[in-house]
Amino acid sequence: MDGKQEKPSENRINAGKKVFSVFRLTAAVVLAIAGLAFLQALVMPKYMSGDTEGGMVREYYASDLDHDVLFIGDCEVYANIATPVLWEKYGIGSYIRGSAGQTLWQSYYLLKDALRYEKPKTLVLSVLALKYDEPQKEAYNRMAIDGMRFSSDKIEAARASMMKDEQMPEYIFPLLRYHDRITQLTGEDLTYLLYRPTLTYNGYYMVTDVKPVTVAPEEEPLTESEFGEKACEYLDKIRNLCENEGIELVLYKAPSLYPYWHEEWEKQVKDYAKKYQLRYYNLLEAEIGLDYSTDTYDAGMHFNVYGAEKIADYIGGRLQDECGLKSRRGEQRLEKYWGELVEKYRRQKED
Repeated sequence: MDGKQEKPSENRINAGKKVFSVFRLTAAVVLAIAGLAFLQALVMPKYMSGDTEGGMVREYYASDLDHDVLFIGDCEVYANIATPVLWEKYGIGSYIRGSAGQTLWQSYYLLKDALRYEKPKTLVLSVLALKYDEPQKEAYNRMAIDGMRFSSDKIEAARASMMKDEQMPEYIFPLLRYHDRITQLTGEDLTYLLYRPTLTYNGYYMVTDVKPVTVAPEEEPLTESEFGEKACEYLDKIRNLCENEGIELVLYKAPSLYPYWHEEWEKQVKDYAKKYQLRYYNLLEAEIGLDYSTDTYDAGMHFNVYGAEKIADYIGGRLQDECGLKSRRGEQRLEKYWGELVEKYRRQKED
């Protein structure tokens, strides 16, 4: 026969070289991806001090329990409703998926995201965000979206929220947005690189400071009395999603004095609730026993823990009486979880 045949040993050597090359290439790719992931985790804001509200959305995934009630919205929920009180007094398990300046479209995608993990009996939605029909600023977008686990809902939330100068790849790969922080790292970035303890109590952000109301807010002039098209579109989306999932939707307005809640806005919410037979809790009109000289920490915009406990007590009673939420006291896993959370909550409140 013409030509030479490769010896079996040469075949094995060549095959081994190919396997080694593939292994080396695979290892290089894995190491590169791991390095980029590490760098991204390093440069992303940790939100353990300063703007701590930026870590709230991420904290939701730390719990594997289901919740009877989800609260979704801006500071009118996460600063004003003490979730431990709902458990202590009513045996209601709850979670607040809140973020600063949260818009209705962000609320919608946060709800869709939550439904991947659980299906609550009731959703309490803050209506203050109806006043916003455009994204407010990138910082608020980041606080609502960066903490979401990667999914189509996160992508759609970013798409609906982006300012004109923002880019989608920066939400998919936050390293592209925060890479310049590499020269501004602090000890906090290293301390909380791998683990960040929760700062909230199932989404409730406790503040114990007291700053009383000294001057009643004056009504601000309205440039547009009707809620915007985009905000109303996403309110409809939330309502339809709740209907399809068998979740009772409750609209909610906190008793905060700032920003001013106009009569024109109130009428639109009442009309909407009546049209679709929804419950609407406007706590500005409720007898809760709030004392604006002791129960607020910033002169009426948000409530401290003493006010938040009164609001939670009021809402818990109505949810149990009107929405049929039954006490789940006695369920072993819930008793253990909430018992530990309430104890931690009480310690912080006292300290």
